[in-house]
Amino acid sequence: MRLRVILLVSVSSTVALAAAQASEPIIEAASIIDSVIVHPDAATVTRKTTIELAPGATTIVLKNLPFSLDPDSLRVSGEANGRVTIGAVEARLAPAETHAPDSALDSKLKQLRGARESLQVTLDALAAKQAMITRYSQAGPEKIAPEARPLAIGEWNAAFEAIGSALTKTGEDLRNARAKAKELDDEIHALAAGSGAQPTRCPAREAAIAVEAASGGRLQLTLAYLVADAFWRPAYDARLDTSGKDGKPQLELTRRATVTQSTGEDWSDVALTVSTTRAHRGAAAPEVQPQRVSFYEPPVIYARKAAAPTLDHGAPMRKSAESMILAAPAPPLEPAPVEQQMAALESNAFQASFKIPGRVGAPGDGAAKSFILSSRRIAPTLVARVAPALDPTAFLEARIVNEEDAPLLPGPVAVQRDGVHVGQSSIAFVAPGEAVELGFGADDKIKVARAPVKRVENEPSWFGQTKYETRDFKTTIHNLHDFVVPTTVTDQIPFSESTAITVETLPQTTTPTAKQVADKRGVLAWSFDVKPGETKELRLAYRMKWPAEREIVTQPAPMAQR
Repeated sequence: MRLRVILLVSVSSTVALAAAQASEPIIEAASIIDSVIVHPDAATVTRKTTIELAPGATTIVLKNLPFSLDPDSLRVSGEANGRVTIGAVEARLAPAETHAPDSALDSKLKQLRGARESLQVTLDALAAKQAMITRYSQAGPEKIAPEARPLAIGEWNAAFEAIGSALTKTGEDLRNARAKAKELDDEIHALAAGSGAQPTRCPAREAAIAVEAASGGRLQLTLAYLVADAFWRPAYDARLDTSGKDGKPQLELTRRATVTQSTGEDWSDVALTVSTTRAHRGAAAPEVQPQRVSFYEPPVIYARKAAAPTLDHGAPMRKSAESMILAAPAPPLEPAPVEQQMAALESNAFQASFKIPGRVGAPGDGAAKSFILSSRRIAPTLVARVAPALDPTAFLEARIVNEEDAPLLPGPVAVQRDGVHVGQSSIAFVAPGEAVELGFGADDKIKVARAPVKRVENEPSWFGQTKYETRDFKTTIHNLHDFVVPTTVTDQIPFSESTAITVETLPQTTTPTAKQVADKRGVLAWSFDVKPGETKELRLAYRMKWPAEREIVTQPAPMAQR
């Protein structure tokens, strides 16, 4: 009969565990990574190991766990074919493994250092000889000859030759000895750097698990823990076919996950899942504190000049080759599209996760690895969007609805239109059932022009008079397609938060479809269909009034937080 043992305990005291280990046998068990759940900010790793237990108490030690392991997250469960009790569990720092000193290396170092010391004696002797010859050459002629008499002029050349020859030979010997000394010093330094006890790996952790078996048997342990230095980021491919099936546009949206981890352990042949839940986001809403308002009191002492803010600069796919077997030529097959593996979506009311099919891997050196999560074909709503005040270009835009049970997380979007790459875009968070608009580049068959019709300003002649300014613009949209194009034009007029400044829309303005787009004050939109070859005209006219003794300025309003 197999019994299942499940443990959910906190980390025990190191002292208690060490005392227990003193009298208990210790088993160092090898474990493998079986599955990994990657969150946007961490990863949950599950390891498995199988141990043959003897009756009584035993301490099982699992080594080479990542240093970034969160000790509070360590959980242990198990199955055994007998009665087994799991006791204390400890996640501790592992001592650095070291190399034993190499006796042959030490002997070689001793020999080299002896040769270096002998060579130093030669260097000192040659340097003294060179100094003595130099001093002898600097003595006067009367001190060189016997009986302190000056050398005869005929003897000078012989003295010069003797001194020069001695200096040349001594200098050459000294140069060779110094070169040999440098070679010995370099060799000694290189060998000394690799001698002695040196750490062989980065800091790591190990788990010690105390178990007690009523009888001998096999125990299968499962460890689950949370590690930092691992995350995944969403990325998307959006491919728009404007003709599509039956002449209707089709949009294929592919969701990808780019997994990156630098935990130091390779995830090889594991069951990989990516989750939309953040592991470190927090379990409860923040506490709201009361705020008090009072009159501003200017400081008595000027504050010091603040220091300039500093920018916080911010994180190889292993390729496997399968052997190819040459066979006799086979009849040619009809070409068929290559299928791509898709992840299985598992969702509930509070979270969503994608299970990557098969057993996959991700290296622990920080290299990014991409997986396809899902791909859907959607019938989009196409519209030409124009912002003529900023750019007289019509951009094709597709509106789609997220029909999956999982949200679309913020990420980059690689955009293609009719098989051609047209740029890079991005999306914000899109909940299930929510709509999103994606841009697909400029539409050159829609011509847009925006021109001022008139601008009128008055010049007040006395104090207290009102100054006004009138602006009038005309926008034309010409459709060169052979089909109807839904179009949205977005434009703007200034708005005022002061009662002394008024802005009014004039009657010649074309009535907008939306007077405030996306809660942006002063931003208007007109939506309409433009038939083939048709030209549409829009007018936008407004008047601003303010006291003549004041000056006004128009500037962008702060962006609303979304």
